[in-house]
Amino acid sequence: MKKAQVIAVVFAVIFVGGLYSLPRVVVDNEESGAALQESGTEEQSSALNQMHDAPMDADDRASLYQFQQSFEDASPEESLGIAEKIGEIYSKAGKYDSAAYFLGLAAERTSSPESWEKAGTAYYEAFTFALNEQKMSFLAEKTRNYLNKVLEKDPKRLDLKTKVAMTYVSSANPMQGITMLREVLEEDPTNADGLYNMGVLSMQSGQYKKAAERFEELVKYHPEHIQGQFYLGVSYFESKQNNKAKKQFQEVQGMTQDPMILSSVESYLGRL
Repeated sequence: MKKAQVIAVVFAVIFVGGLYSLPRVVVDNEESGAALQESGTEEQSSALNQMHDAPMDADDRASLYQFQQSFEDASPEESLGIAEKIGEIYSKAGKYDSAAYFLGLAAERTSSPESWEKAGTAYYEAFTFALNEQKMSFLAEKTRNYLNKVLEKDPKRLDLKTKVAMTYVSSANPMQGITMLREVLEEDPTNADGLYNMGVLSMQSGQYKKAAERFEELVKYHPEHIQGQFYLGVSYFESKQNNKAKKQFQEVQGMTQDPMILSSVESYLGRL
């Protein structure tokens, strides 16, 4: 798949959710951790910038001001709830780093596993939207700072370990992230996040047969995973398994009403 096609696929299904966890790099060789190449185009950056610059309506702005005033005087016990409300408004406006900032402040005040997880998850979401390396690095570090605190107390939280792993995949040490994803799958071979992300990494590195194997496992255990179902079709298509690709895309058509996914599926079917 050419780089432009990868980006087209991403934007075809990006609003379904979950695809913001895609790393901003292509792993050329998943098994050996060979050289990395940056992916993305001016069009991709422009589209994401528009999400970041989404306008905030007057009512939300007024509510935000009130919540921020309340947050300043709130007790540690009250801080997290108010920060969540602030975060909801900022997230609605596409300002994910601002949402994470207030949840991080609340986490510092309360120092509870719940607040660490909410802050870390918010920073991870902001990380997946980041458009430059410096900001990505900062947000990734914040993500790890909070989520690792939760993992220290509860190492079984594989969902959080997967998020931490994905912050490393886009770093100067991507193999650390891939190793962590493998550890997740060793502990839980049916883990949806682990299978999905390893499949995406294989696809981005051009290893479509390996990607298909990952997505086959994913949908075997999680048939409702629409992104996995869609990418299984893409992996079949790119590995020249046309009969399987056609059947898979037809199955996806019966699983969702999302117009962007359906449009992309129709495009693939038209090329088979």
